[in-house]
Amino acid sequence: MADSTLSRAVRWDTVVGALLIVVLLLSFTTVDGFGNALNLSFLIGNTLPIALIALPMTLLVVSGEIDLSVASTAGLSGAVMGALWNQGMTIETIIPICLALGVVCGLINGLLVTRLGLPSLAVTIGTLAAYRGIAQIVLGSDAVTDFPTQYLDFAAGRIGDSFVPQAFIPFLVLLAIAVIALHLTPFGRSLYAIGASEEAARFAGIRVKRQKLILFTVTGLMASLTGIFWALHYASARFDNATGLELSVVAAVLLGGIDFDGGKGTLGGAIAGVFLLGALQNVMSLVNVSAQSQIVVTGVLLVVSVLGPRVARQIAVARAGRKAAVGSAGKTA
Repeated sequence: MADSTLSRAVRWDTVVGALLIVVLLLSFTTVDGFGNALNLSFLIGNTLPIALIALPMTLLVVSGEIDLSVASTAGLSGAVMGALWNQGMTIETIIPICLALGVVCGLINGLLVTRLGLPSLAVTIGTLAAYRGIAQIVLGSDAVTDFPTQYLDFAAGRIGDSFVPQAFIPFLVLLAIAVIALHLTPFGRSLYAIGASEEAARFAGIRVKRQKLILFTVTGLMASLTGIFWALHYASARFDNATGLELSVVAAVLLGGIDFDGGKGTLGGAIAGVFLLGALQNVMSLVNVSAQSQIVVTGVLLVVSVLGPRVARQIAVARAGRKAAVGSAGKTA
């Protein structure tokens, strides 16, 4: 019983959550300006684009797939948003169009993976380039900045004098929906089964292709929503919005303990990974670490996030083997 409790206590996602707390405490006490309300608001606001896409990406990776086109989908959504705004359309009409575009982008990825049997890594690398190219065709090198003030204020504003961004509240609602979907429904359990063994999942009656198609479609929708938020939060719609965001999303999700091979991990761990990465990036900015160096750190974290859980599992297996050997020797004696 004690060994079981210890095993749960040292799970990778628990370690990441504890590390997040440690980083926050050290940052509050040692980094000038980290704890003021404005900086904390910046930290959360800048992390929200990663967190929004991390929600469906977690479910997708649990099922054994990945989508590297999310940043390009976000950029395309922002570019279309800017182009339509320049054409005189209202923002209330533009947003549903952009969300529908995200659904189409995700659906294309999903159909290529599920109907043609192509690997998601290769497919989404291809659509990463394609969607970004279309975004450049749509908007060119223009930057659209004159969106309605009330939308800009919502995307970048805070709740009263607190450090909590207004946009954080809708994110919490989406997080709750994702947690329920992954951890408390048959749909979520089927994703773990698919990630653990797709063939076994099929024999169990799970509609694997349908589940994956839904995931890719929802991921496209959330990427588009992120593109809209990005354009409003930073008050700029450009074709290159969110460039490189996919690296941060994947790094954060894997850092949170989601197994790249599928079938393992929790959404709580993924979100802890997201905000750990966001906190580290914020601290590095405050101490004047260059953007290039921050990219290097993100890359290193990506490698660590892949190796860490595997090493932890190997240690656990070795401990279990030693325990079994000791138990067998005791019975023999």
